[in-house]
Amino acid sequence: MKKLLSLLAVMFLAGTLNAQAQEKKFSVYAIGFYNLENLFDTCHDAGKNDYEYLPDGRNKWSGLKYTSKLRNMARVLSEMGTDKLPLVGCAAIGVSEVENAKCLTDLCNQDVLKARNFQFCHIEGPDQRGVDCGLLYNPSLFTVRNVKLVPYVYDLPKDSMRATRGFLVVSGTMANEHVTIIVNHLPSRGASSYYRELGGKQIRVVKDSLIAEDPQVKLFIMGDMNDDPKDPSMSVALGAKRKIEEVKEQADLYNPFWDIHASGTGTLMYDGAWNLFDQIILSNSLLNQKGQRDYSTLKLWQPQIFRRDYLFQQEGKYKGNTLRTHAGGVWLNGYSDHLPTLVYLVKEQK
Repeated sequence: MKKLLSLLAVMFLAGTLNAQAQEKKFSVYAIGFYNLENLFDTCHDAGKNDYEYLPDGRNKWSGLKYTSKLRNMARVLSEMGTDKLPLVGCAAIGVSEVENAKCLTDLCNQDVLKARNFQFCHIEGPDQRGVDCGLLYNPSLFTVRNVKLVPYVYDLPKDSMRATRGFLVVSGTMANEHVTIIVNHLPSRGASSYYRELGGKQIRVVKDSLIAEDPQVKLFIMGDMNDDPKDPSMSVALGAKRKIEEVKEQADLYNPFWDIHASGTGTLMYDGAWNLFDQIILSNSLLNQKGQRDYSTLKLWQPQIFRRDYLFQQEGKYKGNTLRTHAGGVWLNGYSDHLPTLVYLVKEQK
């Protein structure tokens, strides 16, 4: 596996690093995120409002539809990262809008994921609809140390009876380094910006505690933020910076998807315009400042929005939009209303 990664790294890093660096050997890794858009099974979970995804519910959610949804999701997840790592794909992928551990078990049992022995981390959360976050990982590339769910806490009395997704924190080892991934799904835009800003502040507290425990931790904050990179929840409450040169302090964060969204593209479309809600935000420890070429530890190479023709509607009024599972009450046998995102990382082999 190391020889394979080294070969691929040299192939794809050619022309990216300086001539001296090209004489060295590098390993490349990919970390991703994907909103699976309502991956529900066909059974009722007690206490959850999952009725629209039951056989007699609004979406007439049958075994056939569920099986097809699993197959479609597995196809995307298995292809993420293969533009640079065609035989191994991603080491870890955060996911959102998953109903329960059964769905993740069924997902990992799909042939294309089972072939890589994909495993998952999941803790049942309090969300009223029953959707949770999870983390899929390839155990040959990422080893899990610890998993915890940090609750989202409302601060207004009128919200005390609500329940929403918490922050799934997975600590592990990748490339012989301490890596921690925080998977998030912040409140929807049916709620005001205040609630996503509150979420951003809470993620920031989690981030600060992790860096205090280990200043060298390689930290990835990912998820469906339901906001764009420039919005207050991300840029102010969480404090993720647009430019690497703005990342000066140990606890500072960098959002490589800010400039991507500013260029006019994104991960989901609304009223003909792109939003970029699906972000992967990085700790300072993953960055090389301008002019630096230090790859002795894991460092960011490049971000990517994962695109394939099959993820888009190819004709009709909504041509160019993402191909969803349902639209207008019609089952489209599609994928998701979101596109996946990922980051590629590089480390010099010793």
